[in-house]
Amino acid sequence: MNKKYLIVVFLVGAVVTGGVLIARTSSAGQHITVYKTPTCGCCAKWVDHLEANGFRVKAVDLADVTPMRLRYGVPADLRSCHTALVSGYFVEGHVPAEEIHRMLEEGKSIAGLAVPGMPMGSPGMEGPRSDPYDIIAVEKDGGRRIFASR
Repeated sequence: MNKKYLIVVFLVGAVVTGGVLIARTSSAGQHITVYKTPTCGCCAKWVDHLEANGFRVKAVDLADVTPMRLRYGVPADLRSCHTALVSGYFVEGHVPAEEIHRMLEEGKSIAGLAVPGMPMGSPGMEGPRSDPYDIIAVEKDGGRRIFASR
């Protein structure tokens, strides 16, 4: 085979492979700030979950997280025990890291994601049972939809 042909094939393969790897890991290492109360154990476990799934977490302990929720537009009926901010999106409650990564890739019309309450079996709320729950997407126009179900 021609040496130039082999070089071209190698370069095309490297570009394609590199593009796929970049697409799959583009939200890995993403910075996320988590606002939580200092005494909440499930919040600390959720932070551990985020770190184990590639996020670089800055945890901020507050006596009251409500002002952050108001600032970022988290609807009152979707609130949980902690609020996070990542790349301009809010994340309320025990949202799985996988869905946050997906939001960062796909969520152009989304203001944020929420898992209302504290469902058993969600990240940070692991235990002997798992309850089904929905991850709710809050659209920038205020609409809502189910982003994922577990």
